[in-house]
Amino acid sequence: MKLSIIIAAYNEEATIAEILARVRKVALPGIEREIVVVDDGSKDRTAEIVRTYPDVRFFQHPQNRGKGAALNTGIQNAEGDILLLQDADLEYSPEDYPDLLRPILEGRADLVLGSRFRYQGPRFFTKNGDPFFSHYIGNILIVALTNFLYGQKVTDYEGCYKAFTRDIARKVTVKASGFEFDNELICKSLRLGYRLEEAAIHYKPRLYSEGKKIRPADGLKILWTIIQWRFLPVVKAENARASAADAAGRR
Repeated sequence: MKLSIIIAAYNEEATIAEILARVRKVALPGIEREIVVVDDGSKDRTAEIVRTYPDVRFFQHPQNRGKGAALNTGIQNAEGDILLLQDADLEYSPEDYPDLLRPILEGRADLVLGSRFRYQGPRFFTKNGDPFFSHYIGNILIVALTNFLYGQKVTDYEGCYKAFTRDIARKVTVKASGFEFDNELICKSLRLGYRLEEAAIHYKPRLYSEGKKIRPADGLKILWTIIQWRFLPVVKAENARASAADAAGRR
C-alpha cells in the first residue's frame, strides 16, 4: 500500500520546511509514502527550500495558476494507491493521517474528509480582526447547500484534508484551478456514487498577516461550483492522468 501526500505551495517559505518535517515524521506502519510538492509560481524561497529534500518529488509551475491547478499537477503525477491533500502551512496536523486513512483501509469509504468542528468549536474573532466569523457563515452555507443537494450529513467540506482512492484520482476529472477545486472533487465523486466518510481533525487557523489566502470571492466560486455540478453531466474519465505535469517542470 502506497500513500501519496500532495502539497500545493505558494509563497510558503516560512512554513514549508516544518510541514515537510512533520509529514515525514508521522508513523504509518505498513504504508509506503511519497511526498509530492507542487510550487505554484512562488516568488519567495519555497522552491529553493523544497529542492533540498532528495526524497520529495517536486514539480513547479512557472507562473501562479491557483491552488486547484497545483493540486491537479500533483494528482496527475502521484503514484500512490491512496492520495491525501496537505496544505503547506501549519493549520493542520499530519498526526491526523491515521484517522483519515482508516475508513479507506478498512474498506468503508472511497473519500474521507477531515472535519475541523468535531474536536473544537469555530473561532469567530481574533485580536487582529481577521474575518473568521464571516468564514464561519460561509461554511454554514456551503455545508447546508452541499448536504441538501447531494443528500449528505457532513459537518465540514472546507477543511484541507481529503484522502481518496486511486480510482477517484483516475476517474474524476477536476477542472477548477482555485480553492473550489476541493468542492468539485467532492461533488463529482458523490455524483459518481463514491462512498464518503468524515474524520475528526485538529485545526489551528492562521491569520491573514501570516499568509492566509482564501477570500470572500472564493466563497462565491465555491457555492457556484456546488450548484452547477449537481446538474451538469459527470462522466468518468479513465485517463484523467493523461496530461501529467501539464506545463509543470520536474526537478
